[in-house]
Amino acid sequence: MSPPFVDAHVHLWDLSRIRYPWLTPPFADDGPNGSVERIARDYGLADYRADAAGWDVRGIVHVDAGADPAQALDETAWLQGLAEETGLPSAIVAFADLAGSNLDALLAAHVAHKNVRGIRHIVNWHPDPRRSYTPRDVTQDDAWQAGYARLAAHDLSFDLQAYPGQFPALARLIVRHPGTPVMLNHAGMMVPGEEAEWHAGMRALAAVPHVAVKLSGFGFTRRPFDAHHARGIILSAIDWFGTDRVMVASDFPTDKLFGPFDAQLSACAAAVADFTEDEQRAMFAGNANRLYRLGLSL
Repeated sequence: MSPPFVDAHVHLWDLSRIRYPWLTPPFADDGPNGSVERIARDYGLADYRADAAGWDVRGIVHVDAGADPAQALDETAWLQGLAEETGLPSAIVAFADLAGSNLDALLAAHVAHKNVRGIRHIVNWHPDPRRSYTPRDVTQDDAWQAGYARLAAHDLSFDLQAYPGQFPALARLIVRHPGTPVMLNHAGMMVPGEEAEWHAGMRALAAVPHVAVKLSGFGFTRRPFDAHHARGIILSAIDWFGTDRVMVASDFPTDKLFGPFDAQLSACAAAVADFTEDEQRAMFAGNANRLYRLGLSL
């Protein structure tokens, strides 16, 4: 029997309602995800439930799905309406450009929706332009760091999606703002051939007690999904962060590009099988429930 599962990283989208530039043709194979054409179609709760049918899903955290920034609030409002109608998503991590103008007004507008718990601003920068999501490392800009400092005033966590080479500098920023919990996305997104940078970066973030990590996104590192490779990442992350700062997540439907839902979740379950039942329940559900302040009865 599978443990209770609170999925710490899910995306839903209705392409007729909100524009998602990365899901809009033309599609190319040379981006950080490879071609996303296969998932460039509506993905709703019914689709997610079908993918997760073999798992005891008790809640989901919806993370900003790359909508047109001008429609960030539209995405939040749509998701809040969905939550009120169906009970899911249990929490919303919304988008905001931390260096943007009128940031405080945008953050206040997001938190007016009761399920909003955090913000994500993807900041992956890499010297290889084929891997980089941004033209420069915006996390080094004064304006971005000033925006990050405003999250605590709105009682918001931050979902961090960056590359390991950025982590040591980010750790120095994050440690100065203990009131902003940080959820590191996709097991730190190790770049093939840059294992040393991943080890150093992960250790730097793990040393900051208010940083947690999600076990997901293994296909960013190796495609197609490879359970043996994922196991090494999973156990290293647990070794560094501990069982109380690790959350299992699907990253569906994005991770559908790399492998089936069952294969990826089963690999996580197998990797943690030697931990105690309480530790497994924490990693699959309890930690997400606590860190994202979901208030679910598990």
